[in-house]
Amino acid sequence: MDNTVSKIADSLLPIEMARKCEFLGEKKANLNFASTLVLSILAGAFIGLGGMFYTVAVTTGDVEVSFGTKKLLGGLAFSLGLILVIVAGAELFTGNNLISMAWASRRISTKELIRNWSVVYVGNFIGSVGIASLAHVSNLADQGGGAVGQTMLSIAEYKCELNGTHAFAAGIGCNVLVCLAVWLCLSARSVTDKIVAIVFPITAFVATGMEHCVANMYFIPVAMMGELATDSNSLTIGNFILQNLIPVTLGNIFGGSVLVGLVYWFVYLRNEAIDSNVDTKRQ
Repeated sequence: MDNTVSKIADSLLPIEMARKCEFLGEKKANLNFASTLVLSILAGAFIGLGGMFYTVAVTTGDVEVSFGTKKLLGGLAFSLGLILVIVAGAELFTGNNLISMAWASRRISTKELIRNWSVVYVGNFIGSVGIASLAHVSNLADQGGGAVGQTMLSIAEYKCELNGTHAFAAGIGCNVLVCLAVWLCLSARSVTDKIVAIVFPITAFVATGMEHCVANMYFIPVAMMGELATDSNSLTIGNFILQNLIPVTLGNIFGGSVLVGLVYWFVYLRNEAIDSNVDTKRQ
């Protein structure tokens, strides 16, 4: 095969993926505020759309569906969210935890890292709650004779009743898989490659009950907006933030930025960063 054709057709090798991730991390961190905010609002909305799809997919009503089958269907449906983020283009907090690779190589400062994460987190929240409001106003909860609303409630109550340790650990597991999905997409040469790379890790995190902070920005508010929430002792703003959002976010950061980003940086980019720093000092 011609070398040019082979280069276009073949996926990137892991070391090339690491360099690409480092480059994109620097680019994301230096993106202007307005663009970052708008793209992060879009990402929150996209994850919210995946959450809507998931909720309907796992609502079986009176039909008997096995536990594993329901989880699998839900995971496949929720994959829509990250597919939209990656293919359409948006800024997602959990995926942006991989910016830690550019930070470790000193291509961006700690201030730039925190700035990006902060703006994207807020934008994701706005987008997710926006889709939750859309789902509420469009009466999504009334579908299936109210069964979808019951599913919304049970999902949110479970999340708000997690203890901190469970939520933190589930956050770690989630973002290891989410960032691995993003990592695999770095090797892709086509839209089809990206979709295939996304579906299995995302389905796995959803099916195994892991916790995603941006997804929870949709799942919990949409349930709190419903009429059924008035009879629930679990669905409070305090439980949402303290029992779920804070520990899950911290777990997501550790899982994505450390266990994926910094591990791959250590393997593939550590020596390049050392050499670069030595050359800079010599100059």
